[in-house]
Amino acid sequence: MLKLILIGACIILAASPVFSQGAGMNLNSPDFTHNSPLPAKFTCLGSGVNPGLTVEGLPSKTKSLAIIMDDPDAARGTFVHWVVYNIPPVNKIEENSAPGIEGINTMGRTAYVPPCPPSGTHRYFFKVYALDSDLNFNAPPSKEGLEAAMQGHVLSKAELIGLFKK
Repeated sequence: MLKLILIGACIILAASPVFSQGAGMNLNSPDFTHNSPLPAKFTCLGSGVNPGLTVEGLPSKTKSLAIIMDDPDAARGTFVHWVVYNIPPVNKIEENSAPGIEGINTMGRTAYVPPCPPSGTHRYFFKVYALDSDLNFNAPPSKEGLEAAMQGHVLSKAELIGLFKK
């Protein structure tokens, strides 16, 4: 009987979720669901504005947010569509907004670049980072510059993937 109880306890423990620092933050959109098509409005076939995003479960020590949107399926390597940092710790990013300071995208601009793949279905990763501080730059950073500056400051991360094919 004792063996049976221990086995049962082990099964219960094994089925329990393992939480790590920052677990529990979620990124969603009122405009699309994870791994589903982006509405044309947010692409080159529409008005080309950023979709609305909702962030749930922000860590209590969050001082700012950062967003990176990129397309790893681009023919010449990852195409960076949007870089934003020093976003106040809010739960809602409005559609067609610049919620913080914009960094440099692959086009060399500080703006949202709408999805417009030349062929096939591409995946667009919206990644939000909860940070324990604001970040300071002398000039708008690239994705790589932002990622380097975030080292040691990320409390949590969440991502949402949208799909698009012309």
